[in-house]
Amino acid sequence: MEVREEIGAIFENGRDLTVGLEEEFQILDADTLSLTNRYQELKEHADEVFGGPLVYGELIQSEAEINSVAGKTFAESREDLRSKRAALTRAAADLGLALGSTGVHPFSHWRDQRFIESEHYRRVINELKYVAWTNNTFGLHVHAGIRGADRAVAVHDAYRSYVPELLALSASSPFYHGGETQLHSTRAQVFVEAFPRCGDPDSYGDWATYADYADFLFATKSITESTMIWWTLRLHHLFGTLEVRAMDAQPVFEDSMAMAGLSLGLVAALLDRYDRGESLAVHPRRFIEENRWRARRYGLDGKLIDLETRTEISAVEALKRRVGQVEPLAEELGLQTELARVEHILAEGNAAQRQLARFRQGEEIFEIFSDMVRLTMTSHQAEPAAAPEG
Repeated sequence: MEVREEIGAIFENGRDLTVGLEEEFQILDADTLSLTNRYQELKEHADEVFGGPLVYGELIQSEAEINSVAGKTFAESREDLRSKRAALTRAAADLGLALGSTGVHPFSHWRDQRFIESEHYRRVINELKYVAWTNNTFGLHVHAGIRGADRAVAVHDAYRSYVPELLALSASSPFYHGGETQLHSTRAQVFVEAFPRCGDPDSYGDWATYADYADFLFATKSITESTMIWWTLRLHHLFGTLEVRAMDAQPVFEDSMAMAGLSLGLVAALLDRYDRGESLAVHPRRFIEENRWRARRYGLDGKLIDLETRTEISAVEALKRRVGQVEPLAEELGLQTELARVEHILAEGNAAQRQLARFRQGEEIFEIFSDMVRLTMTSHQAEPAAAPEG
């Protein structure tokens, strides 16, 4: 495959700000809330309930993924995903199953999980072995269409600095193997720190440089397909999108959509600046990695580094600034409700903070997780709160 021409053409012929959303779920025994290897059974029933393809596999048989349509607007993709979460939760309940949606399962062990039988995942497992065996993680992914290959690389390079902030906002996985890990996002530690070609990508400067890197991976047989490039921010070869892959899965549907909306809005804000001829700040990977560590360790409780001034700033304040970047475009993009929800999360706490507060008060991990499962199964049923006036 010649990435320079073939994949470059996908971006050149693409459309700005199409939206694709992906959510990953834990498949659970409804009584014990342990991971259970019933993916195929759930897929078959959920596809039947929904009337078409609904559920996709993601390495292990105790995980299910749903994807939205590639919407022309955020609202279109959001409501499509809401209907699919509703169908999936209904199908799970029909089978005596439940679903969880936190970055890792808090007490099931990776040794008890079986893998999906497919050619793709057999290749991944054969190549990565232990790294793949232990990857029982669950995330939220956001695709944003960008027209123009060099334009996509420019936005990618600048967006890298936002990724730790989105991780801090989304942190939902403070418990693992039955105990507290002292991390707000254990998922980021288990997955990002283990997989090759994962974590913070380099900046590329232009499409030719990115294409040279991707062609190098194919030519040296480091990868056999583009989805084996696992960076937390990647240029998607099939869809012509910038894919944000940094965030923990969310039990509350509106939280998930708020984070997705902010992610999309930041792409739009960078595109707007690029098209106005403004320079976009591009920071070295080594500095971004300092923030990624802080994000997975402390989440919204911690401080991040303002990479422009090289001074500490609270994670909450850093994210308020990102909301401020998107607000001028919020009405045009239909993101007012999502930005208001982000502000609510910053004020009231994210999933990791809420779980840890209960743990500090003496609640058992099982009881805390039981509530996360309840929210996963029901929160999409609530009508989204209207954005405040003014």
